[in-house]
Amino acid sequence: MAKQIFINLAVTDLQKSLDFYTALGFTNNPQFSDDSGKCMVWSDSIFVMLLTHEKFSGFATKPIADTKSKVAGLFSLSTESVDEVNSIVANGLKAGGIEPSEMKDYGFMQQRTIEDFDGHTWEIFYMDMSKFPAT
Repeated sequence: MAKQIFINLAVTDLQKSLDFYTALGFTNNPQFSDDSGKCMVWSDSIFVMLLTHEKFSGFATKPIADTKSKVAGLFSLSTESVDEVNSIVANGLKAGGIEPSEMKDYGFMQQRTIEDFDGHTWEIFYMDMSKFPAT
């Protein structure tokens, strides 16, 4: 089996979260989805599990963080171009997300940040390694 990553997020409104992540470009895998969780696919190896607080609590050993007021993690997704970065963030904003800061340009990498309804923070970026500074 190939190595994969599953990011589990506690969400307050499963349908709104499903719509938001669909707008970002994720697709839903109904085989691993039900009324308490949705499996959202970014690629063959990257998945985001949107779980109701009740479902999430069944896996967690600590209280669920208030990600609206505190950062619990920064999740980053690479894209094929700056245009794709802009498109993803624009679609996320139309779906109700917020952009807490302006685009960051590091020369070899451009990055925009978007948060979902629960405050989970996503960094969408494009990196051109041909522009990476030589050491």
